[in-house]
Parts: sequence; structure tokens; C-alpha cells
Amino acid sequence: MTDASLLNIRPAAALLDAVPAAPSFILDPIVAPGTTALIYGPAGVGKSFLALGLAMAAASGGSFLGWTARRPHTVLYLEGELGAVELQRRLALFGAPPAALSFWLNDQNTGPRLDLASVEGIARLMGSWQRPELLVIDNRSCLAGMTGLDPGRRVELGHFMSERRRKGQSVLMVDHANREGAVRGGSRSVDGMDLVMALRRPRDWCPRDGARFEIHVEEICGGRAFDPIVAQLCTDAQRPHWQWQSLRGPAIDRAVALLRQGLGAEAMGKAMGLSRTSAYRLQRRARQLGWVADRNQGA
Repeated sequence: MTDASLLNIRPAAALLDAVPAAPSFILDPIVAPGTTALIYGPAGVGKSFLALGLAMAAASGGSFLGWTARRPHTVLYLEGELGAVELQRRLALFGAPPAALSFWLNDQNTGPRLDLASVEGIARLMGSWQRPELLVIDNRSCLAGMTGLDPGRRVELGHFMSERRRKGQSVLMVDHANREGAVRGGSRSVDGMDLVMALRRPRDWCPRDGARFEIHVEEICGGRAFDPIVAQLCTDAQRPHWQWQSLRGPAIDRAVALLRQGLGAEAMGKAMGLSRTSAYRLQRRARQLGWVADRNQGA
């Protein structure tokens, strides 16, 4: 037996005494090398916007919604639903695309359907890519065929994901929620996931809000807790930009304190330097959370 085939077995004491390496991230602090992540939510809520923003930040060495890449990372984005024209429109909202970001579009595919739950599909992908540090699969039901997989095909996909983890490649998958708003495929669809992010529409969302959604981190490796945030793409300025805030952050805490003093929404917004729309949204959110009384109730 050669030395290369021997197992690396270490005493427990040696593991405890070893100095852990400083953590590295593709997107600090949520996506480390080898992370397997899932974004899910109802159709039209903004899943692809979130995935695109994360991909752009990772590839440019930039930041998106507070998550930061310390350097550019190579990113391959497999787009299963959007056509080239719509993808081009959305990309323009984020600014100039970085050189480290590449796309494969399903509607421009000249061969058979890309199926990452088959040996042939995996071989096609790996024969074409340049070993990206982050692979985005949007939408996983279109590309990976994960919904309703038979055990054999699920094993192939599991092997593919395990190999990506072993080689330090991160994978971010995007999928629709089921009719009840939960992840499709049940708990087995998120088994082994390091990060699960659920997107939901705010209760006060209306069509003119466009891409505005809540992000809830339901699962993350290491058990670190993240407050949910609400994010919105603002297109009313010369250059589109994103705004976000914690649903449990200082802004709503201060708003609650002022509302409990008897101020109305407009007076509260003026005191905080907020627009009238933002002030009323904070008031509605505080009432929905039960932190201030709704004066209309019980009237």
C-alpha cells in the first residue's frame, strides 16, 4: 500500500491543540470557500436579484447588502429562466460587470438540457468551466432537476456537491418555494446545506415597490444568528442603488421609542430625518411586530 492511500488519522489531543487558521470568506461573513447555499422564495419576489447582487459582489471584490468580498473571485452563473434580454437589463442595474463573472444561459443552449443530476451533465459543465470559486445555479429545478429526483440521480448530484465542498468551491442554488411558502422537496432538499436564505414579501409590499423583499437567514453553518433585513432596489435616482436595513435594527428601535411617546408617523420621520414613505413603513412594521399599538384596533 502506498503512502498516498493511507488515511490521515490524528489524535484528538492534536486536533484540540492545533491553531485554527483564520477564517476566509468569498462573501464575509456568510459564504466561505466550500459553502453550499440555497436561496428560496415565491415566484417574482426577487431571488434572482439577490443572487445576481451576491455574484457581482463576489466577482468584483465589492459589497452587497452589507456582505463583502475582500478580493475578486471567479464566479460562474448558470441562468435557467431569464432570457438574455432580461438578464442584460438586470445586470445594467448593478453597474459595469466584473471580468471575473461569466454566464451560461439556458435559452442560448445549443445542446441537450443541462442536468447536474447526471454524470453526463456534470461532465459537460466541468469540461467547459474554468473551475470557478463560486457557482450560482439559478433556477435549480431547471438545471439540476432536484425536485422529485429518484435516489440514484440524487446520489450523483450529492457526489457533485460533495466534491465542490472538498475542493473549496462554493455553490449557491436558487429555487422557488412551494405553495405553502416552504422549500420544495421538504427537509431533504436542505440536508447538508451550510446556508439557507428565505425571501419573503413585506406585508406592506405593493407592485410599485418593485424589487423589495425581506431576507431571512434560516440556517447557517456555525449557528451564528443574523437578523432579517429588508432590501429594495431604488430606481428613482440617476443611478439605481440598493437600500437595506435590519428589521430589528436601530432604526425601528428609535421609531418605536418615538411612537410610544405619542408622535405620529410624520413627526417621527421628521425627527429621524426620514422620508414620509419610510416613516409610515416603519410605523406599519412596528405595529405588525406588536411593538406599538394600532390605534384603529378596538375602536
